Amino acid sequence: MARNIGIEVTPPKNKCDDEYCPFHGKIPVRGRMFEGVVVRDKMQDTVIVRRDYLWYVRKYHRYERRHSHTPAHKPPCIDVKVGDLVKVMECRRISKTISFIVVEKKEEK
Repeated sequence: MARNIGIEVTPPKNKCDDEYCPFHGKIPVRGRMFEGVVVRDKMQDTVIVRRDYLWYVRKYHRYERRHSHTPAHKPPCIDVKVGDLVKVMECRRISKTISFIVVEKKEEK
């Protein structure tokens, strides 16, 4: 049984024993939440998520496309691969670079 993490997401069907899983572990999620596409999954329990956004340029009164790459922890109960659309949420710092956790897999490639 997955615990309620406080947001509207579908809990994973698999069960895991990861201490950094928001559904089966003890780490809480809070703060920022965004959707992005997984661009790398070569690290152990970590994925790189690309988020595209528009940035307003005042000089030209137009928007330009930008993107950012964010490393996020991938719990073993959520199976994601490169190209999947995922929902990511902020948590406390897990390592030097990881402050986000994958909480839901939206759609596959």
